[in-house]
Amino acid sequence: MSAQIAQPITPATASDAADLLRGYSARGIAVRIAGAGTKPWGGAGGECGVELGSAALDAVVEHNVGDLTAVLQPGLSLRALAERFAGEGQMLALDPPLGEGDAATLGGVVASADSGPLRHRYGAARDLVLGITVALSDGTLAHAGGKVIKNVAGYDLAKLFTGSFGTLGLITEIAVRLHPRPPAEATATGTTDDPGLLQRAATALSASSLEAQSLDVRWQAQSGMVLARFAGVAAPAQAAAAQKLLAQSGVQAAATEDDDELWADQRAAQRCADGGAAIRVSGRPSMLADACVAAQIAGATLVGRAALGLYWIALPTAAPGELVTAIARVREVLAPAPCVVLDAPAYVRAHLDPWDHPEDAALVLMRRVKARFDPSRTCNPGIFVGGI
Repeated sequence: MSAQIAQPITPATASDAADLLRGYSARGIAVRIAGAGTKPWGGAGGECGVELGSAALDAVVEHNVGDLTAVLQPGLSLRALAERFAGEGQMLALDPPLGEGDAATLGGVVASADSGPLRHRYGAARDLVLGITVALSDGTLAHAGGKVIKNVAGYDLAKLFTGSFGTLGLITEIAVRLHPRPPAEATATGTTDDPGLLQRAATALSASSLEAQSLDVRWQAQSGMVLARFAGVAAPAQAAAAQKLLAQSGVQAAATEDDDELWADQRAAQRCADGGAAIRVSGRPSMLADACVAAQIAGATLVGRAALGLYWIALPTAAPGELVTAIARVREVLAPAPCVVLDAPAYVRAHLDPWDHPEDAALVLMRRVKARFDPSRTCNPGIFVGGI
C-alpha cells in the first residue's frame, strides 16, 4: 500500500461509506479498506490514496438473546463482544488471535476469514455469518441473508464477502449466530518428540466418540503436543477419557481444568514476531507429521486444527534472504498443499507471491466476481490472490 496514506477516514453510517466509495471510484482513487490493523492483509497491493476504516461503525444493532443471534457493526472489537455476550451466557464462536491490545474487530476477522481453535466444533467465520450489508464502489448498499438461522433465500453475499479481504467492498453490518457459553472446560494433552506418533494420537482422538470443543496440535523445538478441550458439565470426565485414549496411543498424557493459558498460546502462535513470517497451510489431517518436519527444518513453531488439516507455521526473525529461502523450503516440503504467507516483512512479499496459488478455473471465477462487484478496482486492489 502507499506510504502516503493520511489519517484513515471513518464513515459514521453505512450510507456515508457507500457515498465515499462512489466518490473515490468516480475520481479513480483506490481505497484501502482496513479494520484495526491487527490482521495480515494479503499481498502488497497497489497504490492507494485513501484508507477507509470502520472504527465508527461500532454499534450492537440487535442482540436477540432468545434466538441466539445478533446484528453487529464491523468496528466492534471481538473482546468487547465476548464480554457482552458472556453476560447473557452466550458466545460468538470466533477466537482468532486478537492482536496488540486485543484490538481485532469483527469486520476484520470476517473479511480475512480468520479463526482459532473453536473452528473445530463451530466452523469458520462463513458458517457463523447469517446475513450481511456491504457498501460497494458504485455507491450501492447491498443486503443478503438475514438474522434467521434457516434463511436460505437470495444470493449468499455473506459467504462471498467472508474472506474477500476487502476487495469487493466494505462490510457495514453482520448478522451472526451465537452459541451457549459452556459452564466448564477441561483439556487433555499428549506430548511426544515423534511427529508420526503425534499424528497417530491426534487421529485417534479425532476418530473417537468424544466430542471435543477444540482439537489442536503444536510442534516446537523438536517436541509436539496434541490438545483436546471439552466443554460443559461433563468436561472433566471427557478430558479424563481423552487422557486415557492418548496414553493408549503411546504419548505422555495429562489432563487439566486450568487450561486458559494453553489455548491462549495456541492462538498467539498463529502469528509471528516482527521480522518473521507466518504461513497458513491448507492441507489434510494425514499430513500433520510432514508439516511438523517442515516446521522443524525451518526452526519454526507449528500450531493447527488436527481434524481439519489447517496449520500455521510461524518462522522466526531472520535476514531477508534467509526468510525467503525458509518460506520456499516449507512450500517445497509440503507441496502441493497451498501455503499462504499471512504475515511477513514487505521485502518478502516483494520476492514471492504470498498466495502460492496457480492459475486455474477458480481464479478465473474470482476475477469475474471482482469485476462484477468492483469493476473500477477501487477496493483494496492487488492484495488478494492473483493480484485481485
